[in-house]
Amino acid sequence: MTAAIDNLPPLRDVIARHGLMAKKSLGQNFLLDLNITARVARAAGNLGGKNVIEVGPGPGGLTRALLGGDAAHVYAIERDDRCVAALQEVVAVADGRLSVIPADALEADYAGICPSPRAVVANLPYNIATVLLIGWLKRVELFDGLTLMFQKEVAERLTAQTRTKDYGRVSVITQWLCDAAQCFDLPPSAFTPPPKVTSTVVHLTPKRNRTDKAQFRTMEKLTAAAFGQRRKMLRQSLKSLGVDEARMLEDCAIAPTARAEEIDVAGFVRMAEWLDGKIRA
Repeated sequence: MTAAIDNLPPLRDVIARHGLMAKKSLGQNFLLDLNITARVARAAGNLGGKNVIEVGPGPGGLTRALLGGDAAHVYAIERDDRCVAALQEVVAVADGRLSVIPADALEADYAGICPSPRAVVANLPYNIATVLLIGWLKRVELFDGLTLMFQKEVAERLTAQTRTKDYGRVSVITQWLCDAAQCFDLPPSAFTPPPKVTSTVVHLTPKRNRTDKAQFRTMEKLTAAAFGQRRKMLRQSLKSLGVDEARMLEDCAIAPTARAEEIDVAGFVRMAEWLDGKIRA
């Protein structure tokens, strides 16, 4: 089957034959260099026996790379009818290991698409990348791993450490639930059409040994309050939560004069657990 994949026509020919000029409204920037798509697939680690979900496959460059590996099955979610048609050429040589799902990734039922073990590997449309990520993090237990292409500035936020300008809400939520690592950067010239920014592949490994009891909704609310006024001290920025913020900070061993960017993930987890205790009471 690998030979059949390798014998598919060049991606530029596929684009020309199916009229796949990238649509800005769909956030399309295609990866056409098969060496690069193979590198993205390798960044996902061992996919042997796993069902891989790809979002926005476009003409199928990364799809080909995933099928060339050990994935049990690839489920490609694509809302562009032109790309759905073009991907049928890959389906024809995939030995039943590729399913193309015409759907909006923002509305997809990821638990229902395929059985576990599941992994997501995708060159994400940048206009919905963060929204997609938050949705996946809400149900992170569904996935063994997520290997995703972001704008570099988003990747920096996902992996940022305390006391840096990039550390914020998405840093805390991502690192609370996953081990996050930047894999490699790609320049604009790697894409067609080239975006205006550098891109970065990030690999997220969900944490399976978490012992905290914090709720996702609580963590969202807490980090929104804390970073919504990041220049203010927590004793001020957390007033919007409607609780005794001074007592909470004291109980959680956090200085009331601290600012959000100074609090590590463990500190936010303690505060979220405190809030959940008050909510349950």
